Amino acid sequence: MKYVDVILPLPLDGVFTYSLPATLENRVVVGARVSVPLGKSKHYVAIVYEIHERKPSFDVRDVTAVLDETPVLLPQQLALWRWMADYYCCSLGDVFKAAMPADLRDEDGWRPKTETYVGLTPTFRNELSIRRALQMLGRSPRKLQVFQTYLSLSGWFDVEGTTPPKNLREVTKEELMNESHSTAAHVNSLITQHLIFTYEKEVSGALRDTVAERPLKALSDAQATAKQQIENEFQQHDVVLLHGVTSSGKTEIYIHLISELIAQGKQVLYLLPEIALTVQMMQRLREVFGDALGIYHSRYSDRERADIWQKQLSDHPYQVILAARSGIFLPFRDLGMIICDEEHETSFKQQDPAPRYHARSAAIMLAQFYGAKTLLGTATPALETFYNCVARKKFGLVELTTRYSDIELPEIQVVDVKDLRHRKIMKGPISPALRDAMREALDNDRQVILFQNRRGFAPMFECHTCGWVPRCERCDVPLTLHKTHNRLVCHYCGSSYVIPQSCPACGETDLRTRGYGTEKIEEEINALFPEARIARMDLDTTRTRNAYERLINDFSAGKTNVLIGTQMVSKGLDFARVQVVGILDADGMLNYPDFRATEHAFMMMLQVSGRAGRKGQRGKVILQTRSKDLPVIGQVVKNDYKSFYKMQLDERRLFHYPPFVHLIYIYMKHSKSEIVDSAAVYMGSMLREWFGDRVLGPDKPAVARVKNMYLRKIVLKLENNLSQRRVREYLHLAQKKIMEDPRNAALHIYFDVDPL
Repeated sequence: MKYVDVILPLPLDGVFTYSLPATLENRVVVGARVSVPLGKSKHYVAIVYEIHERKPSFDVRDVTAVLDETPVLLPQQLALWRWMADYYCCSLGDVFKAAMPADLRDEDGWRPKTETYVGLTPTFRNELSIRRALQMLGRSPRKLQVFQTYLSLSGWFDVEGTTPPKNLREVTKEELMNESHSTAAHVNSLITQHLIFTYEKEVSGALRDTVAERPLKALSDAQATAKQQIENEFQQHDVVLLHGVTSSGKTEIYIHLISELIAQGKQVLYLLPEIALTVQMMQRLREVFGDALGIYHSRYSDRERADIWQKQLSDHPYQVILAARSGIFLPFRDLGMIICDEEHETSFKQQDPAPRYHARSAAIMLAQFYGAKTLLGTATPALETFYNCVARKKFGLVELTTRYSDIELPEIQVVDVKDLRHRKIMKGPISPALRDAMREALDNDRQVILFQNRRGFAPMFECHTCGWVPRCERCDVPLTLHKTHNRLVCHYCGSSYVIPQSCPACGETDLRTRGYGTEKIEEEINALFPEARIARMDLDTTRTRNAYERLINDFSAGKTNVLIGTQMVSKGLDFARVQVVGILDADGMLNYPDFRATEHAFMMMLQVSGRAGRKGQRGKVILQTRSKDLPVIGQVVKNDYKSFYKMQLDERRLFHYPPFVHLIYIYMKHSKSEIVDSAAVYMGSMLREWFGDRVLGPDKPAVARVKNMYLRKIVLKLENNLSQRRVREYLHLAQKKIMEDPRNAALHIYFDVDPL
């Protein structure tokens, strides 16, 4: 009797064993999907993990169906799943659910998408027959129009001789009806007359066929040197960091490396942290690689993502995949390199749900499983990444210190907002220096980017008389005013509330806003510059799939000339005509209660500054702050990453933070605060028995209630040389002991490894 161990797409530990009926024995392979029963009537699509003949000590049920003749999960992917589940302290089922498109997790899910095409019947594929057909249809104007439209679209119209012309174009039935302004009945009548026929063709839902339009651009001397250094470093290291200042031309170096790998028959995975960046980079890569390029991210439908997955398993996969972090889960036949661009970005870290992985770390592991290389790129390396280069010598390092075409880095002017407000010179969010710089840019037909890392109209709404602040009923957070929808909104659970006309605490009507979100900045700029063509890029304006593309294309084409945005606008976007960048509130980033706050603020400020002056004249950055004497402000002004790195490293060493220790956050949540408190105290006491003073907490996180669930947090600070496997064994043991108590049946415990 044969048995299979399978992975179910459920947050359950381990694998599950089923028996294989004799009729299915020869059809099952590791990595394929099968249908299995679970519970009384439920069936799930599972992935075959192992086939064996070890009879379990318990009764097992039969696999009910085999869904694939060949694997949909390759050995390297399965190795990544195992590593993720182990390293990030989650189940294989969690990884399965995150990794595979929903259509592939459904028995009735993915089927190849087909489209109906129209062709000319063989008997009419010559000039004489076509002319005879045109004469025959002369008495039926509608059918004649359809036939002539087909001939025009396909390339038959100007046919001469008796052989089909070259480069005939395939025409879909839908396209023919649209272009000829006809109905299906008109097309079908031509089919009945045997003039044309239809056929089905499998198509990918995610991409149109595209043709490469430009050859590779010649690299500058600095770029060519950097490329050669990268190749040299790959002789010694599997991972190399390209540390290049903003607008130094890193992308063109990537393109040259990709082109060489494709010529060797290799595939490349190009990871970017934001969909907005993916949209812009897609246009650049398509020009060079045409239909060899595939795109993969969460804004595509399940159907489209399943199409990409299946194409990657076919005999003609994409040679380059441009993707957000989920791209690491795709199958590759012969992966040669993973490029992780903007590697410092926090968007590479998955927060919820499990697996809470970092795409940079997962990419490095995936490349190892394929015997491939990993290239990290950024102007502001993550502290841990740079430490791995210069201190541990674990990664190779290549530095590109000049901008492309020797364009100067932007001038950064620090504006002391505290002083201006004290002297009554500045009232709103825009300083006189920024207003003047914007006026000059707009008068010269140049563009402006304004960076404010808060969405909505105002982050605070309060009663001026008694200080009452509206808070979410489900979460322990104040509500944000969104003027566009005229609602108060919780940014944690999404609940919205009617704006009160009077204070429910004291009855007064003097309700005021405090602070500035992107909506309010937009209103202020409209008032200051009525002629400006303004666009706003934040979570509220980019919820639809095509929103990113529309916003970016409009700004690139000059249809809009002021772009207001949250951190989305700081992430590597390339606009040629941006003269001024305004950083409206540096302090909002610096005052966040987190040991990485200074690092994140430095990176965002330097990155958004790099959007200015990328082509032509030198750009200008107005940095508004109430803390102009902070060292990090001076480091941003001087573009001095090395000083910033050294200062932060000294602090991290002193207070025992990464890269000198390994962090794990343990979260517990429950609908009753007393239950989560009791469980957290018990968890803390168990962990202290094993880890001693490496355990901090339990404590309440900054937001201690979300969606009516109370949260508690424990921090583990572990030396880097400790056995991570033993640590995870202790964590799972503590979790198991807590869950043995019936009172904790609804308690949820999860781990965040390497939190950001």
